[in-house]
Amino acid sequence: MKITLITSNQKKHNHFVNLLSNYCDKLYVIQENDTIFPGVLDGIYNSNNITKNYFRNVFKAQEKIFGKKNYFINSKNISLLPIKFGDLNKLNLKNISNFLKSDFYIVYGSNYIKGPLVKFLVKRKAVNIHLGLSPFYMGTDCNFWALYDGNPHMVGATIHYLTDGLDNGDIVYHVMPKFYSNPFMLKMSSVNLSQYSICERIKKKICLR
Repeated sequence: MKITLITSNQKKHNHFVNLLSNYCDKLYVIQENDTIFPGVLDGIYNSNNITKNYFRNVFKAQEKIFGKKNYFINSKNISLLPIKFGDLNKLNLKNISNFLKSDFYIVYGSNYIKGPLVKFLVKRKAVNIHLGLSPFYMGTDCNFWALYDGNPHMVGATIHYLTDGLDNGDIVYHVMPKFYSNPFMLKMSSVNLSQYSICERIKKKICLR
């Protein structure tokens, strides 16, 4: 089986790349990058003391869940196309044709996909891992807003078919993590569970279409 994944390059994304490579013969990865050291260089993570403290807790939880390694992709059956964050919709489909001949397509943590690429992915019934419980929470940082609203029971992930809209595709299933009193661990555990749930379905050949 060949799989194409469109994702980003934080530790949690690289963990999924390495994990997913164990469940397919070939994994094609289009990966958006702002820096190869996310959370280390100046930028959104260090823009002020509030965001710095917030992301410090995010990365602590990420490290507890995914370990101190897995910063980089290390499997031999992976073809990687790194691109600058924001350039995803500028890709010419002809130039990435080798990445578009897979049996299964997954979108996870990428920029909002538009134009010819999203039309192709919709046609191929790509699935999106949305970190939030649709249709209750859609958009960005949904699990943060669920906690902000006092709804820890609504922290989770949604596996749904990709559309050209925002997180509004038909839902395949929801992922509900076990409860953690630490909100950062609760959020990150939903990330972890969503990754393993996808891989388990691929392993058991449970249809996602």
